[in-house]
Amino acid sequence: MLNRVVLVGRLTKDPDLRYTPSGVPVATFTIAVNRTFSNQQGEREADFINCVVWRKQAENVANFLKKGSLAGVDGRIQTRNYEGQDGKRVYVTEVVAESVQFLEPKGSSNREFSPSGYQNENPFGSNNQNQQRNPNPSRNADPFFDNGQPIDISDDDLPF
Repeated sequence: MLNRVVLVGRLTKDPDLRYTPSGVPVATFTIAVNRTFSNQQGEREADFINCVVWRKQAENVANFLKKGSLAGVDGRIQTRNYEGQDGKRVYVTEVVAESVQFLEPKGSSNREFSPSGYQNENPFGSNNQNQQRNPNPSRNADPFFDNGQPIDISDDDLPF
């Protein structure tokens, strides 16, 4: 049998780091993953998937990711249940992350979140800021250099 999940998306809020009574760190977060198709209005919808990560990875997630950060999650789906305050059984399905990858440099997540996804005219910041950080003109020959223009890539071009 196989239970494997691989997700790439953006955090909907800052991770929540807690510790078990025995001192084991655990972080929970929700990741928004855009669907590969558009709805009848031509808009892309997103799924909001709850994730949990344990131990050192939990501390790293809490320290380095924040709302809007792009992350890759590799793990498994787990369903658990407990008795709620009203006495009814509550079922929770979440991804237990074995690995969380930080997919952009720290502090570069300057996009704003909306329910249908992230929108920003220039998601890579202004060109003037990039020139001030690295004024080396030879980098302009690099096709992956951040020139301040959005990269036009369709979901069909992505390998995942």
